[in-house]
Amino acid sequence: MSGQPYAVRLSAPAAKVLDTLPEHVEDTVWDILGAAAGDPWGFGQWNADDLEGEDVRYAAVGQLSLTYWVNRPLRRLTVLNIVWLG
Repeated sequence: MSGQPYAVRLSAPAAKVLDTLPEHVEDTVWDILGAAAGDPWGFGQWNADDLEGEDVRYAAVGQLSLTYWVNRPLRRLTVLNIVWLG
């Protein structure tokens, strides 16, 4: 994907989870979001059976998963959920 990376925003629930994570997990969250901001469709669709849900994506690394929504007109990613099973 070319052009400027998408801006990243956190939903209130995602921000609360991020505040409770150990530093190394938080660093991983930001690494994932950096990759997603550069190529929002580089991660899997959250529900591949939903033909209208192409812009809801998820990224999983080990025990960490993120769900985000791609707002195309505003070039913004909104993190909906962060789950860490640690």
